[in-house]
Amino acid sequence: MAIYIHELSNWPSFEWNQDIINPLLSKLQHQQGRLLGRMEALGFGLQAEANLETLTLDVIKSSEIEGEVLDSQQVRSSIARRLGMDIAGLVPADRNVEGVVEMMLNATQHYNEQLTKERLFAWQASLFPAGYSGMQKIAVGKWRDNSKNDPMQVVSGPMGRETVHYEAPEATLLEKEMLKFLDWVNEKNNRDTLLSAAIAHLWFVTIHPFDDGNGRIARAITDMLLARSDATAMRFYSMSGQIRKERKEYYIILEQTQKGSLDITIWIQWFLGCLERAFAEVSNTLALILKKASFWERNSVHQFNQRQKLMMNMLLDGFVGKLNTSKWAKITKCSNDTALRDIQDLLTKNVLEKEEAGGRSTSYKLVSP
Repeated sequence: MAIYIHELSNWPSFEWNQDIINPLLSKLQHQQGRLLGRMEALGFGLQAEANLETLTLDVIKSSEIEGEVLDSQQVRSSIARRLGMDIAGLVPADRNVEGVVEMMLNATQHYNEQLTKERLFAWQASLFPAGYSGMQKIAVGKWRDNSKNDPMQVVSGPMGRETVHYEAPEATLLEKEMLKFLDWVNEKNNRDTLLSAAIAHLWFVTIHPFDDGNGRIARAITDMLLARSDATAMRFYSMSGQIRKERKEYYIILEQTQKGSLDITIWIQWFLGCLERAFAEVSNTLALILKKASFWERNSVHQFNQRQKLMMNMLLDGFVGKLNTSKWAKITKCSNDTALRDIQDLLTKNVLEKEEAGGRSTSYKLVSP
């Protein structure tokens, strides 16, 4: 039977090899400073757009890690409304989207506020507004009590042949465990905040204090601490987006660490490496931001309706498949005739052009500058 790190006598006294970790931290701090300086040079408008893109990616990818696919336009619209941004093509958002966005913005926009159990309860309740995870009724806005799931286990595989990857502390220990964790997160000291983000992520998912939502809340805590390290609520890189790309490695290293000793050097190494790769991805986000800014500036002489703005944003974000009249009508919830008029107007304004294939398969794309 596996022994987990929370069962060790000196838990949670984490240790790490400073000769390995300190050079990694120094390198990351340098890259972090360069990245933030680069983004500050863009000006407020492009910074705000980069922040919107990054937060949208963070929310979508954090949910994807848990197997939940959110509508990107709904996420983007919900974030923009809450940030007071006037962007093209806003759409209504479902309640589950609003809940995830609310949690993420509370974590990142109020990064210097104390992390309390009431705040965590509110985050978890926002993820499950109806009190259900799928078809199962769960404890919402409070620690798990294991009344239906004792012990709390992380498992995979078919029913009857499950593999147990991890078993969390008993529910009776949660109040004490979380008090230690929250005191540690909130204490004022000279501890490096990037290192704190790595430790806090591992510590929280190891305690696993909720019936559901632990992974997303752990990533929200990570983003809160990264925002503290950046000393800005503006988000320009997505740790959740990078974890999503490395999800397999993430779960492997997490399981190894939770079944190992309290020397968590290997976990911190992986976390900081993942963060470095998230920094590197900023160039892709920046390229998209500049492309969008150039497009709207180039077409600022034209007037567009909300349906057109919505579809142009989708094309700029990387529309999957071929855009034709029927897809336009379905997405914007209008008739085929209205969709055709919208498209014809954009063709006349030289914003859209027909793809090479014609006839029944006529499709459209943005005109390249």
